[in-house]
Amino acid sequence: GGGRGMRVAYSAEEIKDSFDRARSEAKAAFGNDEIYVERYIQDPKHIEVQILGDTHGNIIHLYERDCSVQRRHQKVVEVAPCVSIPDELRLKMCQSAVQLMKHVGYVNAGTVEFLLEGNEFYFIEVNPRVQVEHTITELITGIDIVQAQILIAQGKDLHTEINIPAQENIPLMGAAIQCRITTEDPLNGFLPDIGKIDTYRSPGGFGIRLDAGNGFQGSVVSPFFDSLLVKVCTHASTFELAAQKMTRSLREFRIRGVKTNIPFMDNVISHPVFLSGEAKTTFIDSTPELFIFSKVRDRGNKTMKYISNITINGFPGIEQAPKKFYEPARRPKKLTLLEDTTINAKHILDHQGADAVANWVKNRKEVLLTDTTFRDAHQSLLATRVRTQDFLNIAAETEKAIPQLFSSEVWGGATFDVAYRFLNEDPWERLEKLRKEMPSTLLQMLFRGSNAVGYQNYPDNVIESFIQQAAKSGVDVFRIFDSLNWIPQMEKSIQVVRDTGKIAEASICYTGDINDPLRTKYTIDYYKDMAKELENQGAHIIAIKDMAGILKPEAAYRLISELKATVGVPIHLHTHDTSGNGVFTYARAVKAGVDIVDVAMSAMSSATSQPSMSSLYYALSDTERIPSINIENVQQINHYWEDIRTRYEDFENGVSAPQTEVYQHEMPGGQYSNLKQQAKAVGLEDKWDEIKKMYALVNQMFGDIIKVTPSSKVVGDMSLFMVQNNLIEEDIYNQGQSVDFPESVISFFMGDLGQPVGGFPQKLQKIILKSNQPITVRPGALADPIDLNQTKQRLAELINKEPSNEDVLSYIMYPEVFLDYQKNYEQFGDVTVLDTATFFHGMRTGESIEVQIEKGKTLIIKLNQIGEPDSEGNRIMYFDLNGQGREVVVKDRSITSTKVVRKKAEPTNKEHVGATMPGSIIEVLV
Repeated sequence: GGGRGMRVAYSAEEIKDSFDRARSEAKAAFGNDEIYVERYIQDPKHIEVQILGDTHGNIIHLYERDCSVQRRHQKVVEVAPCVSIPDELRLKMCQSAVQLMKHVGYVNAGTVEFLLEGNEFYFIEVNPRVQVEHTITELITGIDIVQAQILIAQGKDLHTEINIPAQENIPLMGAAIQCRITTEDPLNGFLPDIGKIDTYRSPGGFGIRLDAGNGFQGSVVSPFFDSLLVKVCTHASTFELAAQKMTRSLREFRIRGVKTNIPFMDNVISHPVFLSGEAKTTFIDSTPELFIFSKVRDRGNKTMKYISNITINGFPGIEQAPKKFYEPARRPKKLTLLEDTTINAKHILDHQGADAVANWVKNRKEVLLTDTTFRDAHQSLLATRVRTQDFLNIAAETEKAIPQLFSSEVWGGATFDVAYRFLNEDPWERLEKLRKEMPSTLLQMLFRGSNAVGYQNYPDNVIESFIQQAAKSGVDVFRIFDSLNWIPQMEKSIQVVRDTGKIAEASICYTGDINDPLRTKYTIDYYKDMAKELENQGAHIIAIKDMAGILKPEAAYRLISELKATVGVPIHLHTHDTSGNGVFTYARAVKAGVDIVDVAMSAMSSATSQPSMSSLYYALSDTERIPSINIENVQQINHYWEDIRTRYEDFENGVSAPQTEVYQHEMPGGQYSNLKQQAKAVGLEDKWDEIKKMYALVNQMFGDIIKVTPSSKVVGDMSLFMVQNNLIEEDIYNQGQSVDFPESVISFFMGDLGQPVGGFPQKLQKIILKSNQPITVRPGALADPIDLNQTKQRLAELINKEPSNEDVLSYIMYPEVFLDYQKNYEQFGDVTVLDTATFFHGMRTGESIEVQIEKGKTLIIKLNQIGEPDSEGNRIMYFDLNGQGREVVVKDRSITSTKVVRKKAEPTNKEHVGATMPGSIIEVLV
């Protein structure tokens, strides 16, 4: 059956070999090597006529079936009747079949099979049994073939006792199609898959027939039996309508746990050749696009797998604790809206360009505000862990509430890799969704110059491509800085941003104390000279990036005053409120003429974050430069963040009061919470005070450098390293030749991040680099361009899909992190749809949650029970998904299993060869 043993000889030379092979296979299979030879018809249709014959000499046909859609001579899809043959030819074929069966005195059900070439048909065989595809003939005739066969065997008459009409009265009602749903994997040579069916849901409705096999939830599919799960047939008044029903039916199936041929069947049914009725027996072999499938999303099961894993094993980096109850976050009740005619910075950028924005800013009497709540605030307070969902829920209302903002900082900095690394989110999707929710607000990002959003230097073509893509995805303002204030590292970025038509905000990182006569490295002249050079490079705005919050109020007044007298572009001041002096610093800067300052919602402000937007408003309330914002609107938005912040208490950095020690250690606010998390991860949480002191010492050892990502990370890594290994400064100088320093420290002293102000301390540099020679020029100038197309091809092989331009850039920045994200996404799906409490803590037994996976489609998930662990440490989680029971198996990592688990082949690893079925390996031939 199924074409087994058939051989085709295309030339006289092939006849003997094919003949011998066919005989050998017949002998091995049946113990009989008799074979027959027939004419080979190269591209025919395969038509079979359904016959019924009784013991009284009655022979009738029930019309024909088109079985042309085949793979290796095995039927895949059947149609009744054949829609592409004329009635005259149909009648001739059916009469020939009846004549043949009458001649041999055939009794019972059977089929007469023909090959059709043009208008000529050739007999090939009789199948003296009920065929798998008899179902569609039953649908178009209304005759029960199986029942008729049994009654015939009892000797009953077809017409008088079984009540089948005479031949001329047998109806032909519409058209029907049958598909066999199996566990065969089309992408693996149709080899049957094995395993347990986790989910089984079938279609239904008028004109749909299901003949069940092994398909049901909980069924274990073994390699020892037929892989058929179910036959699905559709019936309608026309072939086209039957095909539409079949497409719907196939797409309504939900079978998870094993691979199936459903995507392949879907492609066949919807293909134009099939729908024309002209498919031949070579259709599948000559149509490779049938094997191109869209990925099965399996969103429900993947979501439950993630919930199960977090429920049992906890979220990495936080202590496992019972999930708390949270009331829904408060939303604004009634905002005071401005008229649509309000002109803001975004409107000017879109209609007049970046230079016009700069001029508009300079001419504003009031101080303008940038809201950092969506980026630096949570990076500084909550280890960058706030999720996209919590931003999107308030983004549109924030824009309506505060349309007078200069910008909203939403992207860049540590948010990029943390999204992939810890939140299982795509940062590009976050940006694009926020752009959609805030179309009338300037969206700002923090860009690390030649480091982009990474921790190393990248070739110029990568920097250019990244900026172009970010601008396309929604960024309006690029705050560009270099972690060492080295302008050559910023020049390329400034120019590319200008070329995209966006706003280039070049930053000067502030350190030291311009009013302290003992600190002579970073003087007022140093900052003035740098500002003038950045203006000459084309900066639309100059930012002062006080990343540690060490710019004191009077120093701020002096710095802003001097800069306003030196350059003609707007000045944008950024600080952190770690010392508690933030609002005072801003008040003095505003007095000196600063154009824009960074603030955050009160619930996300102060400590290591930015000063409060509301506090600054009231501090300036009796001045002519009070911000033009509706403070009542701001308070309503702030209520939301008061509630949301409670969801992230596990990531709080513990700073609840002013920390004036920042003036000694000078640690950036954005690094404070992240470094504390790192210390906790390596077991040094109890030595946090020691780490802060070491941070200040390391900074001096390195030459009092500018400390902001990634240079601050170098100082942080060295500080952790020294505390962890109980090293002091003298140990580094005395034993340094035998010490393996952190990779980031070596890279820094090699010059990979650029050149610090005043150069490197040479003695320490030699100790750390040992025999390696540092570079003294811009690293990007030495790096060969990365072939983005070649990288895209390589990435496509690694992730088994066509990557986007964003994917390629992310892979270049963080190759391992990006691949891990893709692996997690493949395993758990889109977890951004989960509420934050469930994302971090899983579910309580008996709890129900609603998960909106797309507009109009919501999953209702209830956790009923957590099973006891088995001998391998696996637990069964018992869920209801939309009212239907589901089971998810999860490994409990707290339980050590002694059972040896065999490694599984990874689908994307070409060096892995997996067994297609269980058994013993007898021989390996390499």
